[in-house]
Amino acid sequence: MYMNNEIVIKVGKLLDEVRNKKPLVHNITNYVTVNDCANILLALGASPIMADDIKEAADITKISSALVINIGTLNERTIESMIASGKKANELNLPVVFDPVGAGASEFRNATTKRILEEVKISVLRGNMSEIKFISGLKSTTKGVDASESDTNIGNDEGINVAKNLATKLNCTVAITGVTDIISDGNRVAILENGDKMLANVTGTGCMTSALVGGFCGVGSDYFIAAIGGIMSMGICGEIASENAGQIGIGSFHIAIIDAISNLNSEIISNMGKAQ
Repeated sequence: MYMNNEIVIKVGKLLDEVRNKKPLVHNITNYVTVNDCANILLALGASPIMADDIKEAADITKISSALVINIGTLNERTIESMIASGKKANELNLPVVFDPVGAGASEFRNATTKRILEEVKISVLRGNMSEIKFISGLKSTTKGVDASESDTNIGNDEGINVAKNLATKLNCTVAITGVTDIISDGNRVAILENGDKMLANVTGTGCMTSALVGGFCGVGSDYFIAAIGGIMSMGICGEIASENAGQIGIGSFHIAIIDAISNLNSEIISNMGKAQ
């Protein structure tokens, strides 16, 4: 397991790479949060593109540095675009981040999640505990697109086992986000403790986190550290946003998250990052 300072140093360096290289990140995401995902990537220093029509999706992936697939507002039209783009990314050895929003909530979502995982090699799987437990074949209960209270209340040891086992099974990095975030590539494990409770009151913070992971994946080959980078960045900036605008209200807090991401640097990560 990495020590705290080693993780934050690596994340800070990777953030500098994002700012310098400005990777193009292709997002096939949901229409509730697509604007937030684009803006959070721009604030990070990456370049977002949102193309979900089958006639161009794979071509856009071909010129991108990373692909983010998000099934938040699932429909039959975009599923084929997700698969085609994922296969193109695999062909070109580009990282694929998959956010299985609401997996376990409906047969349609479940079948789509299963198909994506079968047909596309995923680099990072990022979801809440209910989604990850469902994909793992474990008993889980979902509250729409949110994790259930019973799933989020499991201990870190159990959460680590879930993440490690699924990461080994899928040969990818699994990131479980919640009050405490657990990330594993099957060998390494990191536990992150940044964040603020107000993040749960803004639609799309999970989707934005997956987009951020895509930005970090677009400049490096260690997707374990890239996953930590995206998740830690959102957690730290949630804390900053709460301090700067939380007392005003949820709307101001929402915008303050993007402000904080735009001002994030390796020094802030070094000072505020909580990892073990």
